[in-house]
Amino acid sequence: MCGVIGVVSQKPVATTIYECLTVLQHRGQDAAGIATCEKRRVALVKDNGLVRDVFNAENVKKLHGNMGIGHTRYPTAGGDNRLEAQPFYVNSPYGIALAHNGNLINTKQLRNELFEQDRRHINTGSDSEVLLNVLAHELQKNSEPILKAKHVFDAITALNKRCIGGFAVVAMIPGHGIIGFRDPNGIRPLVLGKRIVNNQDEYMLASESVALDLHGYKLVNDVAPGEAVLIGIDGKLYRQQCSTVKNHTPCIFEFVYFSREDSIIDNISVHKARLRMGEALAERIIKEIPEHDIDVVIPIPDTARSSAIPLAYALNVKFREGFVKNRYIGRTFIMPGQEERVKSVRRKLNAIDLEFRNKTVLLVDDSIVRGTTSTQIIQMAREAGAKKVYFASAAPPVRYPNVYGIDMPAANELVAHNRTEQEVCEILGADKVFYQSLDDLILACSDDNKYVTQFDTSCFSNEYVTEIDADYLQQLEVNRSDKAKQQA
Repeated sequence: MCGVIGVVSQKPVATTIYECLTVLQHRGQDAAGIATCEKRRVALVKDNGLVRDVFNAENVKKLHGNMGIGHTRYPTAGGDNRLEAQPFYVNSPYGIALAHNGNLINTKQLRNELFEQDRRHINTGSDSEVLLNVLAHELQKNSEPILKAKHVFDAITALNKRCIGGFAVVAMIPGHGIIGFRDPNGIRPLVLGKRIVNNQDEYMLASESVALDLHGYKLVNDVAPGEAVLIGIDGKLYRQQCSTVKNHTPCIFEFVYFSREDSIIDNISVHKARLRMGEALAERIIKEIPEHDIDVVIPIPDTARSSAIPLAYALNVKFREGFVKNRYIGRTFIMPGQEERVKSVRRKLNAIDLEFRNKTVLLVDDSIVRGTTSTQIIQMAREAGAKKVYFASAAPPVRYPNVYGIDMPAANELVAHNRTEQEVCEILGADKVFYQSLDDLILACSDDNKYVTQFDTSCFSNEYVTEIDADYLQQLEVNRSDKAKQQA
């Protein structure tokens, strides 16, 4: 999972992109980068680290130009070295810079094709570099001296026939503009915003609408599944469907955890979806223990708060903030490696004893993935004096790998894999665990939305929206497990 941004303006864009990346920081904390263009010259700054650490007054001054793209990286494919930081750049044809959110599942096949047929060299382990070179190869097929919108859309149409997986892409072509496109299933998000400056339209592409809000861009709509957008250097907007839409199935985990609650994605308010998750979860708890003994509902900050508030209201119990969060510690779910995640939980959260002492508490979190964070939080609640600790997940049990850009590759690292809810409860050390049902989660996210009725729910259901073979999943588990990352 990563954050991407692309913008064409009448003024220099480096500062705008930098500020937008700061509000997309939650989507990736491993690396950050910005590429801009002025008079066909591309300037690129990228490195490992948070946005605020990668960029400073000195290197931002090097990023000249009125168009550019940016990226915050969360590693799923490839390694964690500086070579993997994005945007990636390829010299031929035209000089293309590209930033990618998602994951390709036929990378091995594409690597072989690029080397054997297209005569292109891949220098990293990143599938994003593979995607860039596929795009470059398809653009190079244009024999006309001037690159037109038609040629760009033809290239992306060909790319969609070759690349399988989840991807939302922004790319910059010097002298021409910014392009954005989304996979045919619309798994990964990409939104389009517009503002009017000096009576001229300016456009921005971003992973989430929250980035548009920062600089006064109004959400136009989402880039549709299989659609491509070209924002010309003259500010003109071109759009074309470049693939047959199979099924519009956005990743449901965007609404559970990854996206900021003030974002709107695929015409769905993340905040409202999480409120409905809490309401549905309350109904389930009432069915299981109608005469409950819960004294207080306490959210695990921050993503669970929107679900915990309506849940407490429906249970007719107090809602309290029981944990203080250190704002300078990153999201533990996307920490690279189990050891780092374990260390980070107590650095990140501290319990307020009086909210727990001699009480039966219901802790609410957005999900339970590896169980590392949940186990330690439950122990913290007991140490703070709780009589009983119930634990509720706004999402169903995560039992299967996610292959489209979320770091859940190894099934045996998922606490619910091949385990019952009672077995998970015993491992976590809770008195009882409540999970959301998948049907209720889907209903909470869709809410009769006419644009989206299906989602990618593979990490819960083991049903993948693209073709997946068992050998791929097995190799993925080997390559991307915590053990493999530690060895790398």
